[in-house]
Amino acid sequence: MQKVRVRFAPSPTGPLHIGGVRTALYNYLFARKNGGTFILRIEDTDLARFVEGAEEYIMESLKWCGIKVDEGINEGGNYGPYRQSDRKELYRRYAEELVDKGAAYYAFDTPGELEERRTETEIEGSTFIYNALSREKLRNSLSLPEEEWKNRINDGEPYVIRYKMPAGENIHFDDLIRGHIVVNTDTLDDKVLFKSDGMPTYHLANIVDDHLMEISHVIRGEEWLPSLPLHVLLYRSFGWQAPLFAHLPLLLKPDGKGKLSKRDGDRMGFPVFPLYWPYGETAKGYREEGYLPEAFVNMLALLGWNPGTEKEIFSMEELIGEFSIERVHKSGSRFDPEKAKWFNHFYLQKQGNRQLALEFREILRARGFHHDIVELEVLVGLVKERISFLHEIWNETDFFFVAPVAYDETVIKKRWKAETPAQLTELKAVLEGIQDFTPAGIEQKVREWIEGRGYNTGAVMNAFRLVIVGASRGPHMFDIISWIGKEETIKRIDRGIEVIGAGAK
Repeated sequence: MQKVRVRFAPSPTGPLHIGGVRTALYNYLFARKNGGTFILRIEDTDLARFVEGAEEYIMESLKWCGIKVDEGINEGGNYGPYRQSDRKELYRRYAEELVDKGAAYYAFDTPGELEERRTETEIEGSTFIYNALSREKLRNSLSLPEEEWKNRINDGEPYVIRYKMPAGENIHFDDLIRGHIVVNTDTLDDKVLFKSDGMPTYHLANIVDDHLMEISHVIRGEEWLPSLPLHVLLYRSFGWQAPLFAHLPLLLKPDGKGKLSKRDGDRMGFPVFPLYWPYGETAKGYREEGYLPEAFVNMLALLGWNPGTEKEIFSMEELIGEFSIERVHKSGSRFDPEKAKWFNHFYLQKQGNRQLALEFREILRARGFHHDIVELEVLVGLVKERISFLHEIWNETDFFFVAPVAYDETVIKKRWKAETPAQLTELKAVLEGIQDFTPAGIEQKVREWIEGRGYNTGAVMNAFRLVIVGASRGPHMFDIISWIGKEETIKRIDRGIEVIGAGAK
């Protein structure tokens, strides 16, 4: 049985879309499930679109997700180099081999000439395709005398090498996700395999590299499905055995209409890239937005694959154990930003209070607050269930550190009565006399006082929360005042009575 070897082969032309991360993840899961090898190959043959920093961004993204590369630029391996620009001497030889076999040819047409031909064809009411029907009328080694086209090459005239697409043939091939497919070659054009700048196109380079790296399965995005007939034919022309192919479904916009793009994320306020992209037009990243890698990976795995059960929470090891190509969907998968937050909330709850407190401490230090880590563990425990992201802890706890300077007018109108100042003054005296200023100790004394005086519990406690917090929010009141301490609690009661009382007159 052939050993499973799969590759993720991105182009360093910008930030890595989460659809690309999903492709890497599915390749990784498939390799691990089958005891195989996961390879990272950088396909940088498009020199015009190369972006500095993109290669490092790709590798950092995979590392953050916990996708471990077995062979690659940094890891090495027996099938390198793993960067296509370091392999470019290989490709010309294979392109020439196809020419020698009669499966490819030299073409000298300039971009201007081809554009002119396209315009003429459009005027005639049809579409220009460089194929068996048109190539004999164009400037190439099939239409020109041998002596002439060889002289052109010897004289240094720019040329490309095109694949010679067979005429009128039905190409049969299989996809592990989409089943059996038949395409007639008359619908296909003679793709460029080798460019005039001395670099191969994707079509040639990926076929040669997959063969030399002994790739067993090509698992890639749906956008490459139209190229599959050409790739199958290239394998046939070389006389090589083709790998098995699987084309993954698209990631769709939240409304399901079209491919998910950066513009959708910008419009709706969510990232479409794993990490922050710092170059040129910057872009938000899941890591910097506060998503945990475990949550991101779990969410992404279920966008296009399901285990056949209702289970939604998977560790990486569980994903490896249950993943199968057979359960990958054919149709596109709609991205749900709220579901992404749900996953992050779940994984955040699983984190220990100590870990969250350590991270929150850094946020506080940046704001000028310094607290003991044990105190912060207690605080995190009070609000943890309310948050989906670490940075939300501050929004849920700001009043623990800063006394309110304003009070919610809506709450004042509803909760502040004529008798409220007197009741809070009494409450202040009760609190001053409490020795055990723990949540349980405070609650016992306060409730005994409320019951003894016959006051309405809700009326007292809502007004109490207003002067301490400034609004109707936050965890249990006795947890709050125990944490901020007796002295601070008394100060806030006094200030609340003064400010709200003055406004109510």
